[in-house]
Amino acid sequence: MLKSQATPNSAATGATGPDAVLFREGMSRAAAAVHVVTTDGSAGRAGFTATAVTPVTDSPASLLVCINTASRSAQALLANRVFCVNTLSAADLALADVFAGRSSLQGQERFTIGQWEKLETGSPALTTSLVAFDCRISDARVVATHHVIIGEIVRIRLGEMKPTLIYQGRHYHKL
Repeated sequence: MLKSQATPNSAATGATGPDAVLFREGMSRAAAAVHVVTTDGSAGRAGFTATAVTPVTDSPASLLVCINTASRSAQALLANRVFCVNTLSAADLALADVFAGRSSLQGQERFTIGQWEKLETGSPALTTSLVAFDCRISDARVVATHHVIIGEIVRIRLGEMKPTLIYQGRHYHKL
């Protein structure tokens, strides 16, 4: 059975849109690669699991990352002005859970899981990642509940080709 929902105008913009629960359910059906986004610098080391990562342009090479404004990692990332997007393999599922907050490890303790190196920006790069995109923030703005951050890629480290970790239907899968 197909489900659809008409929604009232938003008081702020006059635009129409679905309610948040229906939107989240719809997005749960779209498969996405799983990444751990990390940062390090004067504001400290932090990281989080993300599926809201997408390329922006190839010249200059850049990508977009979204993070909830209430996240503890958001302030460190914005203050450090650098980050690394680590695309996870299926073998990194436990690490994805740690950085998603599904373990007792908090803050810098999360980096005791996995092996890390530093690339040009100093942000932690996971040595087992499929690819690591080392970035400097070129733009950041708040859109509703999230920071939308665009990073110019300063270095790319390609890892071993192996099955990718994806998230779909509120569960991890191997692709």
